[in-house]
Amino acid sequence: MDETDVRQKACAFIAKIDVSNIREDLSPYVTAVNAKIKKDELGEGESGYTITKPNGKHIITVNSLETDERQRFTICHEIAHIVLDLESSHEEVPSWSYAKRHPNEIACDTFAAELLMPYQQWRSLVPKEEPSMELIQRMADLFGTSFPAAASRFASLSDMPCAFVTMERGAVRYAARSTSLRQAGAWISPKSIIPAGSVAHRLRSSGNSAADTDEVSQDTWFDNWEKGLDLWELSRHYARTDTTTSLLWFDSGDLPEVEVNRFGTRVKDDGGLAELTGQLSWPGRSRRR
Repeated sequence: MDETDVRQKACAFIAKIDVSNIREDLSPYVTAVNAKIKKDELGEGESGYTITKPNGKHIITVNSLETDERQRFTICHEIAHIVLDLESSHEEVPSWSYAKRHPNEIACDTFAAELLMPYQQWRSLVPKEEPSMELIQRMADLFGTSFPAAASRFASLSDMPCAFVTMERGAVRYAARSTSLRQAGAWISPKSIIPAGSVAHRLRSSGNSAADTDEVSQDTWFDNWEKGLDLWELSRHYARTDTTTSLLWFDSGDLPEVEVNRFGTRVKDDGGLAELTGQLSWPGRSRRR
């Protein structure tokens, strides 16, 4: 089951439910999967789990010691396990970490994000302006999610060329891209090191938790990309967990015109024959140097 499948299943699930008040109350989701929420003090790093009774009732237990936004995410994550019928595989790996996490857990995170920030609501409420720390935080507060979750959603659904990159211990773990970037074949390699020259690299090198926004070259981030074009990078580094996030965006007019194959990979110019124009290219009297 790939990311697209997960998102489609989430949208199908949401379509059957009244989500008009979902930003304040997740109970419609809970009721739809025949579940009950229980809050308890769990161990550090343990966000929650689900037990299914013989009668088919699901008991979702969440860690009452965690923040409200984290508890909301955990509820939706556990609902994803129920709807997608995927077994849990937490295995002592922190929920914020992409390293060595089981595909089932990543799929349920994707499903949870769709539930917390429904497509139609997000599109109707997100301001039609360039991103900023304030804008992303405003959207996170509005939907009761974390800053990284809101930034990732912004990138995925943005009309402008936009990407959100999650990094851990100096390496890229995941990149969410807008439709225009995917269509252009823009690619950020997973497991690659944080590129030198990026805001993320500068912040992580400082060794302190910090945030900053600056302009960098597009080819700093995107593989096999045209040089000479810039983008904006809004980055945050969390020193305690050694995780870094970057939101990247630029104007549509600065998107290189490229050809991609049916797999979404950029097609390089092989220097073949030029397109026929009907004009004879005979030598003139002058020559360009």
